[in-house]
Amino acid sequence: MSDVTIDVRENGPLKVTGPITIRDFEGREFVLPAGSAVALCRCGHSENKPFCDGTHKRIEFVAAETAPRI
Repeated sequence: MSDVTIDVRENGPLKVTGPITIRDFEGREFVLPAGSAVALCRCGHSENKPFCDGTHKRIEFVAAETAPRI
């Protein structure tokens, strides 16, 4: 079984490499097979939520969070 990886893109989306299943509020599923990747919106302005449509570039989204150094 493959691992799920979530990469936080600088000032951009969350890139999720799976296998994963995403469910909307009505329980409909978006299935991501192993070895595939999807970009999830982080800026809140995508017209295709929960997926990224590149709007973060147009609105010049700036994310403040980074992973803590341990």
